[in-house]
Amino acid sequence: MKKSSPFIYMLMLVSVLVLIAGCGQPNETSTEPANLEVQSELIYASAKDINDMNPHLYTGSMPAQGMVYESLVENTPDGIKPLLAESWDISEDGKTYTFHLRQGVKFHDGEPFNAEAVKQNIEAVQANAEKHAWIKLSTKITSVEVIDEYTAALTLSDAYYPALVELSMTRPYVFISPKDFVDGGTKDGVSGYHGTGPYKLTAHKVEENATFEANEEYWAGAPLIKKITSKVLPAGETTFLALQKGEINVVFTDDRGADSIDVEAMERLAESGDYQVVRSEAMNTSIIVANSSRQGSPVQETAVREALWYAIDRETISNDIFNGTQTVANTLFSSNVNYANVDLKLREYNPETAKALLDQAGWTAAEGGAVRTKNGQPLTMKLYYDSNSSSQKIQAELIQHAAKELGIGLELVGEESTSIANRRATGEYDLLFNQTWGLAYDPQSTIAAFTSDSAYKHTTSGIAQADELYRKIDEVMVSTDETSRKSLYADIMKIVHDEAVFIPITNGRVTVVAPQNLEGIGFKQTQYELPFEQMNFK
Repeated sequence: MKKSSPFIYMLMLVSVLVLIAGCGQPNETSTEPANLEVQSELIYASAKDINDMNPHLYTGSMPAQGMVYESLVENTPDGIKPLLAESWDISEDGKTYTFHLRQGVKFHDGEPFNAEAVKQNIEAVQANAEKHAWIKLSTKITSVEVIDEYTAALTLSDAYYPALVELSMTRPYVFISPKDFVDGGTKDGVSGYHGTGPYKLTAHKVEENATFEANEEYWAGAPLIKKITSKVLPAGETTFLALQKGEINVVFTDDRGADSIDVEAMERLAESGDYQVVRSEAMNTSIIVANSSRQGSPVQETAVREALWYAIDRETISNDIFNGTQTVANTLFSSNVNYANVDLKLREYNPETAKALLDQAGWTAAEGGAVRTKNGQPLTMKLYYDSNSSSQKIQAELIQHAAKELGIGLELVGEESTSIANRRATGEYDLLFNQTWGLAYDPQSTIAAFTSDSAYKHTTSGIAQADELYRKIDEVMVSTDETSRKSLYADIMKIVHDEAVFIPITNGRVTVVAPQNLEGIGFKQTQYELPFEQMNFK
């Protein structure tokens, strides 16, 4: 069995000591979940506020938006299924989708959901096209027509095979009451948050909590859990203590891919017999994104990016930081993602190979463990991580330590997730933690984002084959031939793999920690939105 790094043990020990220090004496608190007076109430911890719940923008909490808003169709393990549309027809040329809507559905404010509401919402999204450029569908929609009260037709400029998948996402193609529109649209804000979903947003105290109450007129039947509260708490011992004290009763992986409490704390709760820990199948890949277009930075060099790839001990991260709950990732997409079973060069942990790459690239090693240089330039870069994620911080410190052994200086910078997202969009970074879009969206969504200024354009635009990459991405999105599509995806994945602009770390899962008496815990393909409407306290 592979021995764990002493350095990682040191990091984990510090984390555990901090957790224990915050928990008081062993007998002062109990891990037994609180007996809530109303067992139809669920209170979950979130490291961030729900923010702006406008479903046509991207600052809101995805778990919260998933409770309030719905799409025409739903992405499931068995494929695309009806949701607000009961059925649909696709024209022979693949350009027109005619949706037959579910009748009798109402928005939370009592407004009817119908074809006119579909038209208004989709047109509101399209009116803010630049914001949604990462979604290829947004560049293909040419019109939305009302055929009759419960029939709407969506016409595209070209056949686009992922259309239904992208219509099923948590945002932006979901529906809010037209009465909430501002100046006839949503791009400049909304006046309310009325969807058609199983829960209504009824209260919100910024940076404190948000309350959602069951939609008793929900078209699929009223949820059994009548009240859900999202409580803002710092990740770590604060959330752990809140569980012990009964201030919250559920925690789960949030839409940054971060867990609210660490693995050891989860195991302690599970071992008590009062809590259950439920994990999904592999959902996404945690990655380090390298900015190939960063002028003046060593990160522009393929050899530097490759060396960092070889320097990361993924087995230690998987086993010692995540206790095996996340598995080693050697490619951008796991093999269970459509079209991703591609033969790519294996770059396993190998510091000697990393050193050789840097030597060959002209980065001269100095004595005494100092940073390498090339033409007077030091081999230094900044690595940004989510300050609310204890696991990202520990990973960053481990990678920093490994990089130092190679003569690479990594400065670690912890920031809020919104700040990191902004850096990704503006290109103000060398390296940053991120993740693929997720099982329901990939490979098409993450790959489409390679060309988007608001996502990964800065990551990919500096590589030698950038123009070829973008051409192939355009081709694969309109391809109607399965063999051609498979070949194009393979080429795309090989280009970014060979250039090492997306450095994989682990394949992640969504984790839920909940009382033993909470039934119906499950996961959606859309990853971070839990099906709360299916849960119940026994």
